[in-house]
Amino acid sequence: MRKLFLLLFPSLLMAQNNPNPGYWQQHVDYKMEVNMDVKTYQYKGKQTLVYTNNSPDTLKRVYFHLFNNAFQPNSPMDARLKSIKDPDGRMVTKVKSGDKETRESRISALKPNEIGYLYVNNLKQDGVSVNNKRVSTILEVDLAKPLAPKTSTTFTLDFDGQVPVQIRRSGRNNKEGIELSMAQWYPKLAEYDIDGWQADPYIAREFHGVWGDFDVKITIDKNYTLGASGYLQNGNEIGKGYEDTGVNVIYPKKAKTLTWHFNAPNVHDFTWAADKEYIHDKLVRPDGVTLHFLYQNKPEFIQNWKNLQPKTSQLMDIYNKTVGQYPYKQYSVIQGGDGGMEYAMCTLILGEGSEEGLVGVTAHEMAHSWFQHVLATNEAKHSWMDEGFTTWLENYGINEISEKKLANPHEDSYKGYASLVKSGKEQSQATHADRYDENRPYSIQAYSKGNIFLSQLEYIIGKENLHKTLKRYYADYKFTHPTPKDIKHVAEKITGANLDWYLTDWTQTTNTIDYGIKQVSENGNTTKVTLERIGRMPMPLDVVVTYEDGSQELFYVPQTLLRWSKPNETGIKRTDLEGWDWAYPTYDFTINSQKSNIKSIAIDNSGLLADVNRENNIYFKK
Repeated sequence: MRKLFLLLFPSLLMAQNNPNPGYWQQHVDYKMEVNMDVKTYQYKGKQTLVYTNNSPDTLKRVYFHLFNNAFQPNSPMDARLKSIKDPDGRMVTKVKSGDKETRESRISALKPNEIGYLYVNNLKQDGVSVNNKRVSTILEVDLAKPLAPKTSTTFTLDFDGQVPVQIRRSGRNNKEGIELSMAQWYPKLAEYDIDGWQADPYIAREFHGVWGDFDVKITIDKNYTLGASGYLQNGNEIGKGYEDTGVNVIYPKKAKTLTWHFNAPNVHDFTWAADKEYIHDKLVRPDGVTLHFLYQNKPEFIQNWKNLQPKTSQLMDIYNKTVGQYPYKQYSVIQGGDGGMEYAMCTLILGEGSEEGLVGVTAHEMAHSWFQHVLATNEAKHSWMDEGFTTWLENYGINEISEKKLANPHEDSYKGYASLVKSGKEQSQATHADRYDENRPYSIQAYSKGNIFLSQLEYIIGKENLHKTLKRYYADYKFTHPTPKDIKHVAEKITGANLDWYLTDWTQTTNTIDYGIKQVSENGNTTKVTLERIGRMPMPLDVVVTYEDGSQELFYVPQTLLRWSKPNETGIKRTDLEGWDWAYPTYDFTINSQKSNIKSIAIDNSGLLADVNRENNIYFKK
């Protein structure tokens, strides 16, 4: 108990560290006991949940997520798969009829013993039964007694679940043979924040959860090995590589099950996976963090998973240095058998594939530990902050551990964004994640355009200031729910720049950046350059002039909305020009050299400016 107290106490100190005046967030404490029947894939559980209302509002209702109910024919997720133009290929089956090919929802084909379900019974508030109604993946609960501000209440309930055949992320018996990937498996209280209840039906997008402490006991066939969120409390009873004293308690021979007891402090989710064939490796880092690796005992997997382990630790070092210290004492990389998905203190990823692929997906999912599981944005509303910032950190980390460094490790994101703009299907990043017309535009705006928000911010404020911004953002907002305005405010505090225009144009509109070199003309012993703004979005400009003798000169054109000029980190002599107000479609400046001495003129040599038409960004001497 002393060890557990020391783990919990620092997390409580860090909770609600958000510096915004009047900020509040709710708090939950879960205790759950679950019995899993591995023959039927059904489970029964009991939950005690202490809910603290830190809001200024009196609550008369609460809502629970019942995610498993999405995996039933005619669920909202099933309906979405049938109606969207480009459904996730992993969730549909291709059916050929003559020359015609159609895609049918895999959920629609599930049989009664293959569907997922999660049903709540005997729900009480402080011992009093409450009225509740199940609406697909949401449980609507009318409180027996209103919950006043700054007070707590206790919910108790029983739940029955069935693990679905894995369609996506959570489920059983996936294509790699992992028996149980238990993500989003329990009745989970929905988040109530300054915008009200966030109780969206589950149709396969991301999640938003309430910070709290989880105490979970899972009873399962003794032949299974588990990986999970949190710290295993009874490793010496379980064995399987989790013991820490070298003394194992041997269960009686007649015992057919083991009870795994986990505690996860200050998280907003709890996930676990189980399989009879897991190998369990551990890597204890110098900072005391233990990395767990659980993967199937297959010859084609083992060497790649062994090679993954030191690189995972290298990446954690880089993430710690770049953003801030990982706050927990363990992280688990678990073969879950379906893509990759981030969870509290762990990830579930594919087991097969190349070493490079394993490292890449681990780099991304572990980066979510900073951008989602410590800086917990509302993914439904601001998916670009979660997936985009994670993609930035993944690319940066992979580049740092690579032998061959790329000048712009985010180049693929720029290409993806440019292709989306060209398609005409872009929607604003302010669009709710469930409201995108197609999956591809959603993915590009979340991962690629979200990544570019940071890489392009480097172009605007400089590399050193971007890194200072990330560290300050993490320090100020960890264990809270930051919003887009928060990252903007931090960057403004670090630099003194005005960045509201950048946040607005990039994330709330589909305005594009398009600048060009319109004309280069000789004017005596000088050269006049005329730039033009074609796109709606304003930006400062770096214009690099390369002379015939190989020397270079940088001309910096401030954007007047910025009210600030970035430091010169290029090592090239820079001339700072007058600001360019957005209202003027063209801008002239003078080079103190004859045109014949100029080899080329280029807008943005770094590739960090997301100009949608780079063909007009460069002038070459004819």
